[in-house]
Amino acid sequence: MTICPCCGFKFHGALSSGCKQCGARAVGEPLPKPDHELPSYGRAFVLAVSGSLAVIVFVVQTVVALIQRDTGSFGFWEWVASAETAAWRLKWVSIPVMFVAVWFGRKLYRSIRLQPERFCGLQHARTGLVATSTVALLIAILIGVTVPARLRQREMAKEAAIMADWYTFQRALLEYQQKYKSFPADYQDLLERIPDPDGTLASLDPSGYRPSADVAVVTTQKPRRLRGAVIRNASISSTDDNDEPAGLSFTKYVMRFPGEDKVLGTDDDWIGRDGIIMKLSDVAKGGVGRSMSAGALQP
Repeated sequence: MTICPCCGFKFHGALSSGCKQCGARAVGEPLPKPDHELPSYGRAFVLAVSGSLAVIVFVVQTVVALIQRDTGSFGFWEWVASAETAAWRLKWVSIPVMFVAVWFGRKLYRSIRLQPERFCGLQHARTGLVATSTVALLIAILIGVTVPARLRQREMAKEAAIMADWYTFQRALLEYQQKYKSFPADYQDLLERIPDPDGTLASLDPSGYRPSADVAVVTTQKPRRLRGAVIRNASISSTDDNDEPAGLSFTKYVMRFPGEDKVLGTDDDWIGRDGIIMKLSDVAKGGVGRSMSAGALQP
């Protein structure tokens, strides 16, 4: 069986007679191997280049993060914070690439060390492999030490979203109370009478709102005038009598917001009660909620 070196066709016969596929034929005997062969530096070059690229990419990303921070300081901790930012930016690309580079680099380095007569550049190969491994380990450490802070920031972001809805609802509720001297009897009444330009109120679950009152005030009859009164009070606003709600006057309310699972009625809900909001789990522990100050409602 003869394999043509030009086209790879397999046939029976001598190559000097010509390939039956492409017609190529041998013009002489194969050249003998040289007495001395120079070792190859290709594998060491691959390791050196991969290590250099890993260091350059990480350093460039760190410098970019430092410039974007724009703190005006170049101290040690500023560089550490920038390196942490660079590690998180490179995590989805660097971690799998570094794993493959280190695994493949170890195989190349081992082959260079075991066959010094065929491959050279052992020192450069070792330097490149160490650089790649160091960058991979440094990225893993920087990501690991910042995981707790990232988790706290994630929780803060979730709470900020809840608080944004709470502030919008609280402001609308206080506007309703100021205008109608009572909290709304149901959530639909709040939507109909208070503007909702960004749709935040409409996005909340109306089943979470429950008004209540310590004493039900009946306002269907006007107060009787005292006899013999020479001077009587006159209303300076024509809307004062019309703004008084007929029937019950609600003085308290409870508004429930869904937690992380976006489902109302679970253990991770938030409870807003009379200007104070807190997690449902903290209510059972007797925790202190967060209140809405009057200054926060000023436009």
